[in-house]
Amino acid sequence: MTDQPKIVCRNLWKIFGPDPAGFLARHGNAPSLEDFASTRHIGAVRDVSFSVYPGEILIIMGLSGSGKSTLIRAITRLNDPTSGEILFDGRDLLKASPAELIELRRHKMGMVFQHFGLLPHRTVLSNVAFPLEVRGATRDEREARAREMIRLVGLEGRENYFPRELSGGQQQRVGIARSLAVGPDVWFLDEPFSALDPLIRREMQDEFLRLQKLLRKTIVFITHDFDEAIRLADRIGIMKDGRLVQLATPEEMVSQPADDYVREFTRNAPRDRVLSVGSIASRQPVPLNGVNVLASAKIGDAAAMVLASENPIAVVDDQGRAIGAVDRQMMIRALYPQDHA
Repeated sequence: MTDQPKIVCRNLWKIFGPDPAGFLARHGNAPSLEDFASTRHIGAVRDVSFSVYPGEILIIMGLSGSGKSTLIRAITRLNDPTSGEILFDGRDLLKASPAELIELRRHKMGMVFQHFGLLPHRTVLSNVAFPLEVRGATRDEREARAREMIRLVGLEGRENYFPRELSGGQQQRVGIARSLAVGPDVWFLDEPFSALDPLIRREMQDEFLRLQKLLRKTIVFITHDFDEAIRLADRIGIMKDGRLVQLATPEEMVSQPADDYVREFTRNAPRDRVLSVGSIASRQPVPLNGVNVLASAKIGDAAAMVLASENPIAVVDDQGRAIGAVDRQMMIRALYPQDHA
């Protein structure tokens, strides 16, 4: 990731109700939950600030009604925010005209939603080519690009199928191919896999990671599934009552939850696949004796060796330098924190 963010949100508010801007101003741009409760206003997004960096997968999650989907619609201005600032490559989206927004969505943004939204009377090829048709590309241009995207998502040979002839996972692949056809800089996905069966969902997560390895898109991804989030995300943001209560790497969120709400959210996280050895190790190195473990290794990969050893094991960095130690008790506490609360 580079130092310059692709997207910057500052003090973003989205309020539903009569005269949202006036309500916000009357409460000094900082209404409390009690202020909302005493009126007919809903604070769907409340004073949210964060940045998204090039090539990053940022996952926003929360329970139903937490504001996560409203947030992604505010960022893309599908729903105009009540107040705040949204910068896209340094450009203020809240000052963009309707025509400028249309151009941005056609050329810079790709969107995939939970409901596939495929056109039932069009073939796979025609569905994928549709945004290029809207953009004014020639038939040869849009079909060539569509075929390329269809190959990319593994649907070659199904170009002439209609959506009704495809499985749910295949339909979602068509939606993904369509969103990528315009070559977007930023990819927005709102619970794209939540309607799929578990096995298909896992398959689509694998496909998503494969595509990201190839394309290195900047991605904002909405989900309510923490297992999905830790599998896919570079960073995770957790929302509650319209607020972003923590934004951190999966490892930081599991090992250092910001409050009891996040702690409960992460309570059943697969710690063996999230936490690294370095995050649980002491900072007192032990002599190197030929048995050591990388600080970057997940604790699940090192657990058998550490639990079998009666002595501390050296933890080394990528250059093989001793930076700490891990022992059996540290590993047990990391794997079963509830037994050591």
